[in-house]
Amino acid sequence: MNVQIGKGMLTGNVDVISSKSHAHRLLIGAALAKEASTIVVNGWSDDMEVTKNCLNALGAHIVKEGNRVAIEPIKEAAKVAVLDCGESGSTLRFLIPLVSALGCHVVVEGRGRLPERPLDVLLVELRKKGVAVEENHLPLEISGQLESGIFTLPANVSSQFITGLLFALPILDGDSEIHLTTEMESRGYINMTLEALETFGIIIEETDYGFFVKGNQTYSAKEEIFVEGDWSGAAFWCVAGGCGKEILCTGLKQDSTQGDMEILSLMEAFGATVTWEEVGVHISPNLDGLQAIDIDARQIPDLVPILCVAAATAEGTTKVYNAGRLRIKESDRLQAMADGLSKMGVSVEEKEEEIYITGRVNPPNAVVHVDGYNDHRIVMALAVAATVLHVPIIIEGAEAVAKSYPNFFSEFVKLGGVADVI
Repeated sequence: MNVQIGKGMLTGNVDVISSKSHAHRLLIGAALAKEASTIVVNGWSDDMEVTKNCLNALGAHIVKEGNRVAIEPIKEAAKVAVLDCGESGSTLRFLIPLVSALGCHVVVEGRGRLPERPLDVLLVELRKKGVAVEENHLPLEISGQLESGIFTLPANVSSQFITGLLFALPILDGDSEIHLTTEMESRGYINMTLEALETFGIIIEETDYGFFVKGNQTYSAKEEIFVEGDWSGAAFWCVAGGCGKEILCTGLKQDSTQGDMEILSLMEAFGATVTWEEVGVHISPNLDGLQAIDIDARQIPDLVPILCVAAATAEGTTKVYNAGRLRIKESDRLQAMADGLSKMGVSVEEKEEEIYITGRVNPPNAVVHVDGYNDHRIVMALAVAATVLHVPIIIEGAEAVAKSYPNFFSEFVKLGGVADVI
């Protein structure tokens, strides 16, 4: 699907979609619980759907009707199953340790760039603890029973490896330790995991070396659980508001553990105005314009594409560093943003771990064709870029938004944007 974005500015109110990151965690916790529960969501995405389907394949019974998801937990894990993780890295990396803890024999599949994303450091540790894994990449065949013990891995490749172990280890017979050999990156996602586990009565002890996980714990679910609003999705509207006209985002948790809530501090650093009210958060532009800043992407990799857009409107050169992990996401996100913004007249310099964006635009005379790279965050970032840079574009492969924000373009149009399928 190709979408043409016109020059219409965005302004108004938007009720932000539920966090798929939070939903993944709640679905897994509910599937492991003793009792049935219901999860309440605002919106649904492809990634949530594949997690639901994988948990059903493992023995849960999860049914979504409207904004309510009814979960009958796993009573007896499937002996044999096929897990199609789609393009969801979270689903893949969260469930690999879990199926091993459940003692299932599974084949794990995936599409897009998912088979290219690294798994080695996790699989090495699982093999040391009684798990047989064919190959180091998708498709994987996994069998055997995971044993408790000490798991040693770096914390700068993917926080998803740690989350997967934190969900799996509490149900083993013995106690376990997770030893981290590097400084933890994407810390906000680990905090979200710990908060979700606490919701289900699971206690994790943080230590100097990483985490201590007591075995023989039992997951327990509340009757009704709400998925909080998605700060990663809200970031697109925050940048549109800070670089264009005021936007009010509702449905967000002010004390959220989501690391991408950092978008507010970063937009303030650029010079935008951020104001909390009882109903939500307002983001509005500075009449004097934005100013370039330096951004450390270590803890907020998912914000980088839309932060590149904010940088493209700012005076001066913004440096985004510690961003090398973005090259192994759904696309090479540094290269993808450099390509798209350059075509729109922005001065961009790309390095292995960094990207430099010099604000103010020399717009082309014609409508620009840009590649969405089959990446939801690239598509959404470029759509916002078209509005704040006043450069009409055609985004190829715009259907990728379904991965995390299927109604993105309908919300975009409600806010005054021009988006036509061509």
